[in-house]
Amino acid sequence: MSFIGGSTAERELAELEPWPDPAPPIAREEREARLAKAQGLMASIGADAMIVGAGASLRYFAGVAWNATERLVAMVLPRSGEPVMICPRFEDGSLTASLGIEASLALWEEHESPYDLTAQVLREMGARSLAIDPALAFFMFDGLQIAAPDVEMTNAAAVIDGCRMCKSPAELALMAQAKAMTLEVHRRAARILREGITTGEVRRFIDQAHRALGADDGSSFCAVQFGEASSYPHGVPGEQQLARGDLVLIDTGCRVQGYNSDITRTYVFGEPTREMIRIWEVEKKAQAAAFAAVKPGVPCEEIDAVARGVLEAEGFGPDYRLPGLPHRTGHGIGLSIHEAPYLVRGDRTPLAPGMCFSNEPMIVVPGLFGIRLEDHFRVTEDGAAWFTEPQPAIDRPV
Repeated sequence: MSFIGGSTAERELAELEPWPDPAPPIAREEREARLAKAQGLMASIGADAMIVGAGASLRYFAGVAWNATERLVAMVLPRSGEPVMICPRFEDGSLTASLGIEASLALWEEHESPYDLTAQVLREMGARSLAIDPALAFFMFDGLQIAAPDVEMTNAAAVIDGCRMCKSPAELALMAQAKAMTLEVHRRAARILREGITTGEVRRFIDQAHRALGADDGSSFCAVQFGEASSYPHGVPGEQQLARGDLVLIDTGCRVQGYNSDITRTYVFGEPTREMIRIWEVEKKAQAAAFAAVKPGVPCEEIDAVARGVLEAEGFGPDYRLPGLPHRTGHGIGLSIHEAPYLVRGDRTPLAPGMCFSNEPMIVVPGLFGIRLEDHFRVTEDGAAWFTEPQPAIDRPV
């Protein structure tokens, strides 16, 4: 059986159906538990209230899957009691339909200041200190400072990351579905390759395949790189055409109820050279070593050090020098595709059960090619567990 080439996009898409056993959504009770945990963490940093703007964290706490815009949409959570949603009045109905928690609403008209309204809400709560969502836009932070000059502003990262870093069983199930869907898309994308196919054709297929399986919005991102372009970690502009003997690097993902997948496969269209095989095997060895080093309590940076140690023993690096690994070994993942903590030197966060990471110690050989194998794992009570099985061979993507 051929794992690379031999099929068509039409044939592969015709076989795809919506995911047969979708993971259940996050329950209201779980969101309420998240709010209670956040309130406990707020007390530990001395914050009377916390503001969370539109984006991944608002979805996490309130179930509102809105992106940030120039209009302030936010949740103000007091250290005790019910949260208040700040929102434009004309969005009242949409917000109410989206809310996954009990909350009161504070609404502002287009000509009014949402920051003055938020300051009023803080006064009514008796809040003298406010923890700010680090993802809140600066102009919003500035507006709050001007409107509430007597309120001490502090960083809410310890609260938000403290809640989001360790995933619940319900979150793990949604992530597992997203990753399984993307792995299936990888399997089929490899089969549609042919000489002369363009990177754009492959990207379009991957997006259509994700949609056919029921991903939130098709591909959340997609990078397709052939040949020398694979030596740039995030690719180069313009279309490429596939030639026999090219190394193929595809990095893509999707979202399921907001939770992300992010998987990379690297293989060769045609016959690999001895050097491609050698470096591919080193990459796999580094990925496996990083995985084996995972244990609760181990600092995040240690996983990066282990992967780099493998590469340096094989003559790559040291550090970020090329040929070698030009970036961190991995990143946290959940409602954000990249989120804290990170597998990188300097991040001393102890690993804990429920944390989820990418494992991708890419090897770049400038001017020739790059090889990245990326799968994700979750930290368990005694080690790590893969969401998706790593690539088995240079000629077998899945």
